[in-house]
Amino acid sequence: MAMLADLVEVVIGVDTHKHTHTAAVVAAATGQTMVTMTVAASPDGYQRLLELAGQHSQQRLWAIEGTGGYGAGLTRFLAAHAEQVVELDRPKRATRRHGAKSDPLDATRAAREALGRDQLAQPRATGPRAALSVRLAARRSAVQAAGDAQRQLHALVIAAPEVLRERLRIRSTHQLVAATVLCAWSHAGRCRSDAAFAMLGGAAPIPASSGQTVRVRLNRSGDRQLNQALYTVVLTRLRTDPTTRAYADRRRAQGKTNREIKRCLIRYVARQLYRLLETQPALDPT
Repeated sequence: MAMLADLVEVVIGVDTHKHTHTAAVVAAATGQTMVTMTVAASPDGYQRLLELAGQHSQQRLWAIEGTGGYGAGLTRFLAAHAEQVVELDRPKRATRRHGAKSDPLDATRAAREALGRDQLAQPRATGPRAALSVRLAARRSAVQAAGDAQRQLHALVIAAPEVLRERLRIRSTHQLVAATVLCAWSHAGRCRSDAAFAMLGGAAPIPASSGQTVRVRLNRSGDRQLNQALYTVVLTRLRTDPTTRAYADRRRAQGKTNREIKRCLIRYVARQLYRLLETQPALDPT
């Protein structure tokens, strides 16, 4: 696998904040900081950063912290100008605690961290994916605000006719699961394989073997909303799909517990959804 230092001449790390962005231009070959600049988080500031990058090399890559938060505007601006952008998470706490802390230093750390990684994450796509994300965020906020009202109406819903309750339950659940999966997947190529998609959703088992004991443990990391969506799919299939129920009976006869069976099914569902999404045309979020 080619190293990033062999593909670009400079990496521009950006530490993003609400009102300002700080960039550091770092030489890919040596890791030396060539220049730093702090600009306003505005289109004029983005243009100044682009002009700064143009003074050094055309073979460059941007490493931005928080492309879905404070760095979203800069990420969209750079994408519109055909710039290469990768996403980085926040620096590790241990690194921060035992070293100096400033915006230029954080920008430099972002660039050097990108140089040291084998796999670089792409920013999530905008457009239909962003529209679905806004809808999910609005729904979560509405659900939280309407908690008291839901508890008051719970008794009335329980007393409704079974046909009406089933229609409402299936319709809402299916739509939310689909929207959650689409937002996490984002776009074709974001996850390099079904294993990476399963790791994103916390569905990939973590090896925990020791000595002669060979086992795996539950993966509690990843996108927990995606994990919940996969779990909902598995519960629905166990309740309604004869093939899934036959699989569960067969694994149960082999000594697997119900929890272990569900974890296997969640991994299978993640693989199936990934292959389906990667081979289907772009979906309309409406």
